[in-house]
Amino acid sequence: MALTLTLPTADGALSAYSLRGAMPAKPAAGVVFNRIAYSAAHVVADPVAAIDPWLQCAVDWDATIGYRRHLWSLGLGVAEAMDTAQRGMGLDWPTSLELIRRSLDAAKDFSSKDGSALVASGCGTDHLDIDSVKNVDDVIRGYEEQMAAIEALGGKLIVMASRALARVAKSPADYERVYDRVLSQAKQPVVLHWLGPMFDPALAGYWGSANVDKAMDTALGIIAAHPDKVDGIKISLLDKDKEIAMRRRLPPGVRMYTGDDFNYAELIAGDGFGSDPTHGQSDALLGIFDAIAPAASAALGELALGNVDKFHAILGPTVPLSRHIFAAPTRFYKTGVVFMAWLNGHQSHFTMVGGQQSTRSLQHLAELFRLADAADLLEHPALAVHRMKTLLAMHGVEA
Repeated sequence: MALTLTLPTADGALSAYSLRGAMPAKPAAGVVFNRIAYSAAHVVADPVAAIDPWLQCAVDWDATIGYRRHLWSLGLGVAEAMDTAQRGMGLDWPTSLELIRRSLDAAKDFSSKDGSALVASGCGTDHLDIDSVKNVDDVIRGYEEQMAAIEALGGKLIVMASRALARVAKSPADYERVYDRVLSQAKQPVVLHWLGPMFDPALAGYWGSANVDKAMDTALGIIAAHPDKVDGIKISLLDKDKEIAMRRRLPPGVRMYTGDDFNYAELIAGDGFGSDPTHGQSDALLGIFDAIAPAASAALGELALGNVDKFHAILGPTVPLSRHIFAAPTRFYKTGVVFMAWLNGHQSHFTMVGGQQSTRSLQHLAELFRLADAADLLEHPALAVHRMKTLLAMHGVEA
């Protein structure tokens, strides 16, 4: 018997919807991916903490680390304390560092028992009072403080784009100075991070220019000056042509980590350009992999086996869902990611750090539900229907 409920539509009407009920693709056991794939992972809020949720941060550590174990079990790495974890939108630096510490400890435990657990951690300047940042020396100091704290835990760095740097930099030379200092001191190769203004308006004009091609030239120059200190660069511009153009210009062995949540399937599959494999394909560091983890793992497994058609057959249907989750205002995509985790039973509630569950409308979440079902991403359909009906009832909709 089909599972059916009543969902609101974009025009404000109500319409019956029956689920497909198909289960997510399952990854084959023992397959080793031929791409590095990080999932930027969300945090699970503590819904019963006695805090002011718009002003303070409370994390359910057991559920949060449990979800990272789930990602590792699927062969995915964890990009820790990034924007998907609400870094800069509710997750402060002290809590981020505690998250990194707990994640690294859990990764060691997982690796000792169950296989590899890849972790890279966000290093930024978000602990600085941005109004007190007067010059690039203040930005360098901020990066150095977080670098030292993460490296003391044995962590690999993702050098996050800095709101403070975007605010005080006067030219590309200021970016070159900051990144020269950061990269020169890094203990192991880092992943650089270029987040477009659709993800964070405060990062407009990053690398010293609002012109993307000129900004790219600056970033590539910084990488070329330190190729041994750069594992790769993650760019989130939602422009596949810009990503392809940049990855073809990277030094040999420096990876392009796609952060394009609109076009990831074709970017990961690649175009085979050039003799260096890193020039013809993208690895992945994606927030959407948090929401579609089983499908991402299964698809990457097929790609590693040379089954490109199966890769696209699994991953392609997830793209409409991702484009919906990351629709403008894109920075509110975290709500859709956490909503998926709740629907699929990975957490017991739909409450977010900073009260961010309120950033998307009921119509948006209803369409997300439909698209998740269409992509076979509802792991427990009956539970998903029950939880969707609960949400609808809270909004006065009898489902």
